Amino acid sequence: MKSVRVQDVTFVSGMVELAGSLRVPVEADLAVAGVVLVGGSGPADRDNGTYFLPIQQHLVEAGFAVLSYDKRGVGQSSGDWRTATMDDLAADAGAALSFLRAQPEVQPQAAGLFGHSEGGWVALRASAARDDLPWVVTNSCPGVSPAEQERYALGNHLQGLHGDGHPEIRSTLTLYDQLTEAGRRNAEFPTAQQLVDNAGAPPGLAYYWGDVDERLWLFLKRKQDHDPTPDLLQLRCPHLALFGGADKTVPVADSIRIFAAAACHSARPHRATLTVEVFPGGDHRLQVDGSAALVPGYLDKVSQWLANHVTPSTGGSR
Repeated sequence: MKSVRVQDVTFVSGMVELAGSLRVPVEADLAVAGVVLVGGSGPADRDNGTYFLPIQQHLVEAGFAVLSYDKRGVGQSSGDWRTATMDDLAADAGAALSFLRAQPEVQPQAAGLFGHSEGGWVALRASAARDDLPWVVTNSCPGVSPAEQERYALGNHLQGLHGDGHPEIRSTLTLYDQLTEAGRRNAEFPTAQQLVDNAGAPPGLAYYWGDVDERLWLFLKRKQDHDPTPDLLQLRCPHLALFGGADKTVPVADSIRIFAAAACHSARPHRATLTVEVFPGGDHRLQVDGSAALVPGYLDKVSQWLANHVTPSTGGSR
């Protein structure tokens, strides 16, 4: 196991200060490539719970510098993710990338973004805005909108509770659709809550609605119809899209079709190739059977693909 230097760091994005951890291989004689890890939805910290820990360790041992950070309003970062737009979150990822590229151990031209789940949308938005990235990686990132993705996840959750064909599945999904339409009408939170109360607050809806308050409702309304396709069409770098074949949170087949359609579009720059890897048996976190074990071959696939898409350093050591 290689020695790793771990350093707590802070950097600024607009009006917020973000806190994170920088991991660098100690033995590196030359400047190394770098990876910024962008966490998923909700209050994601720098380790995305514990999910990022084995990814961080593997990438550092493979010779990459790795920066991960607390989402705004989480951990030691200031601000509030619930008031943030997708552009705000993308600006945070861009600030993290700029900070990583400024480190003396890192090749600036060989550092890119890795986004998990919602963080994939963030990484795509940040990547579409620039032409200096060597690559972008999305991990369990939906190709559909948040509203469609949440409906898919809720449907799978309800099937697990009730079994196929139970009438409560249809009624709860109908209530979800009513909440989505209320969001599109910019309804206030009491109006949305009244819809839930009038429907008897079905227990299965708690999967989606259990933590929703006024501030989170504003965030959900703002985000629900985000479309990743415009960002996919503007990509100017290779894209690796990773999925678990048993993901019940993201519609994998639909997402792959959307990613592929964007890659085939005449407007997409030629350098923006698409590589898709689906790991059978992997869930939303590319783990197996609800355990913390990542699916076999996943970590090696990530590090090998990144190594193959890194621009070799021409400047020697730094």
